[in-house]
Amino acid sequence: MQAGGAEASGSGATVIAFPKTQRLQVGFDRLELQRILDLYGRMVAAGQWRDYAMDFGRDAASFSAFRRAAERPQARIEKRPALRQKQGMWTLFGEAGQVLKRGHELTGVLFPLERRLLKLVEG
Repeated sequence: MQAGGAEASGSGATVIAFPKTQRLQVGFDRLELQRILDLYGRMVAAGQWRDYAMDFGRDAASFSAFRRAAERPQARIEKRPALRQKQGMWTLFGEAGQVLKRGHELTGVLFPLERRLLKLVEG
């Protein structure tokens, strides 16, 4: 066996590849989390949300916002990278679990919540 994982054979070297490592969980990067928490802070200031929860799994990461801690989430933002090439990795779910918006960009998926916030502040 030679250095670097190459095995010597009669006619040349054979390279043995390392097994691919899979990510143990999906998470939000710094800019995504900043964008989500900025919206959360403004919704708290408007009196709409009071609590949040984050869940990080192998397939998806989600951010849930609650009106009260003992309820179902009023909104849930999910990042599922496996859907990146299909309908987009971002999904916004409503209180009853219905899909409100899907997309490739977080900003577009958060737009219905931003619009709701603008109506609350103006009205």
